[in-house]
Amino acid sequence: MFTGIIEETGKILTITEKIVVIEADIVLKDTKIGDSIAVNGVCLTVTDLKNNSFSADISPETYKITALKELKTNSIVNLERAMAANGRFGGHIVSGHVDSIAKIISIEKQSEFYNIKIELNDSSSKYVVKKGSITIDGISLTVAEIQNNIITLAIIPHTYENTNLKTHQKDDLVNIEVDIFAKYIEKFLSTGDNKSRIDMEFLQRNGFC
Repeated sequence: MFTGIIEETGKILTITEKIVVIEADIVLKDTKIGDSIAVNGVCLTVTDLKNNSFSADISPETYKITALKELKTNSIVNLERAMAANGRFGGHIVSGHVDSIAKIISIEKQSEFYNIKIELNDSSSKYVVKKGSITIDGISLTVAEIQNNIITLAIIPHTYENTNLKTHQKDDLVNIEVDIFAKYIEKFLSTGDNKSRIDMEFLQRNGFC
């Protein structure tokens, strides 16, 4: 489990369809082979460690459904170690299992802040609500606005400067993980023996969707 608070950005040294090697510093502290590290929001298992880099295998399914295939040598990626049991939740619950990829529509600077618009597909957009949480390339962010399948994210300077967002451009693809609670609610409401008084009208009335 992760929280979407990026610990550092790393640099891709090599990447293929089967393996990635990433230069890093902070996330290597206390890390051992077999540990999990989220790379742009994708939970990967450390298979080899060097003084300033780590390796991880990429499964065919992961390569197929995530934006890892868009990366190349020297690409900057967001890194986060799995949350320790005594750690703090600075963001929200992030599983590291990417739901889809999405395209950046625009990046606009407004004073010191940035507005980023991202176009989601239908399968992801149905789980997103205004002021709700979403994970973009492993970053826990809050949805500022929604218009059809396009969401707007208001990015503070610290987040922009300390993640790979500063390297992204219009039309770049990013990994999306929606709030897992939204999927649990959908599953709960879809069960045939649901006897509670919680329904879609109740959730809409109370601002959950």
